[in-house]
Amino acid sequence: MTTPAANPVSHQADATLSLLWERTRRQGDMPGFTKAITAILASMRGEDEREFSMTQTVLSDPVLTQKVLRLANSGMYSAFGQRINTVSKAVLVLGTEAIGHLALGLKLIEELARSTPDTETAHIEMEKAVLAGMVAQQVAASTVSRDPEEAVVCSILHSLGRMMVAFYLPERWARMRETADAGCEETAANAHLGLSLEALGRATAQRWGLPRNLVAGMRRVEPSERFDGFGHEDWLAALGTMSTQAAQALWHDDESGAERVAELAASFSPLLGVEPSSLLEAIGKARLIAASDLSIAPLAKPAEKRAEQVAATRKRQAGNKVLMSGAADMRDTGAAATPGQMMSMALETMHEGLSFTRSFAFLRNRRDGKYTARLGMGEGSKALMPKLTFDDAYEPDVFHAALGSDRVIFIENAHDTRFASKLPGWWKDSLADARCFVLVPLCAHGQPAGFIYGEWNNSFPSVALSQTEFSLLNDLRGLIVRTVERRHQMEAVAARA
Repeated sequence: MTTPAANPVSHQADATLSLLWERTRRQGDMPGFTKAITAILASMRGEDEREFSMTQTVLSDPVLTQKVLRLANSGMYSAFGQRINTVSKAVLVLGTEAIGHLALGLKLIEELARSTPDTETAHIEMEKAVLAGMVAQQVAASTVSRDPEEAVVCSILHSLGRMMVAFYLPERWARMRETADAGCEETAANAHLGLSLEALGRATAQRWGLPRNLVAGMRRVEPSERFDGFGHEDWLAALGTMSTQAAQALWHDDESGAERVAELAASFSPLLGVEPSSLLEAIGKARLIAASDLSIAPLAKPAEKRAEQVAATRKRQAGNKVLMSGAADMRDTGAAATPGQMMSMALETMHEGLSFTRSFAFLRNRRDGKYTARLGMGEGSKALMPKLTFDDAYEPDVFHAALGSDRVIFIENAHDTRFASKLPGWWKDSLADARCFVLVPLCAHGQPAGFIYGEWNNSFPSVALSQTEFSLLNDLRGLIVRTVERRHQMEAVAARA
């Protein structure tokens, strides 16, 4: 099937594209995307050592590396029946083309999701494009013979013309919306631009040097277009059309949108070769992902998210006050408290101030050569304490590393496979349900005396400690350490006497 011509056919179209290229030259290309695709496409086209080139391209971006590995190990590739731990293996197993399309889609979604255009309308169009990519990925992943990576890119690019006009030609976009209902700007495009949004998007894609198959997949397809010789590029174009229209329908998360999604599933089912029920299931999965990942779509309930963020900020501020108050109480107690009492006060302060799921205070027994949990807080902590003991002889794990470096260590993802070798057996046997944890070492006169351990389970979607919190934790441990050192000095004086 031939791709419709993307070249402008009128003076007005020429003038529109000239203005668009001038705006992109002055303002910069769609945030960071063209730089990323240049390297990815070069790797896909290279004739020599393509696999090595693609591996290096992906590895040059740590975020992209992790996303590629995560998706390479996801359910859509489970048929391979093997764990993929390196980008090199992902390229070998899945192929350079698949990884290239995967990287393109991920990079485009990343750049669009984090961009902050001057107008909300441009941001809306970007999020709709991301949502279309989510729909396409879920639909393609539910089929046997289709490439989810290529489908994501094609579906996002279906909205490229809309994004370019909304982002770079906002005055034209505003006039188009005045003469057409929201979502129907295509009908007003020829009058205001001299060419369709589809043609403008293809012209942009060709200017970027995107592969021909991706440009071919950007055309709009009607559900009735099934014909003999309907090929892969036609299927991608049909999926992109359906995904873009589904994103428009899902946007407001209302009843009329749900009805429109059902209509799209029924009408595009024969064209895509996917049962309507399967299409609806895939779109439903994309909707759940979008509700979590998008920021301004009504579907994502941004007001509720902002309220949650405000509440989390207030909770963190309240927690910091708890940490500061606890430190003040420990200072006021001064020399009257024993090391054990100071450690108990610090553990209680940290547990409440940082909202730990569980926390424990470990002390070192030099005579037995062991670290043992002496105090615990949180659900189930008392039952766990007899299991929380380990030798003080050095082992290459995170606990001995913290004690050896004498600095607070925060582990953001305790289940990262690359980190598994740094976790000791006793922790895996007793505390492996922790999502993340913090270690506060207590070293007196340069020698480890114990540490405080606090963890968060999976009820906390993400945890990150601020510099203020690190500083407060260091204040608390300094107060304990001074008490321990003072006790050691008193014992030394008593021994000499």
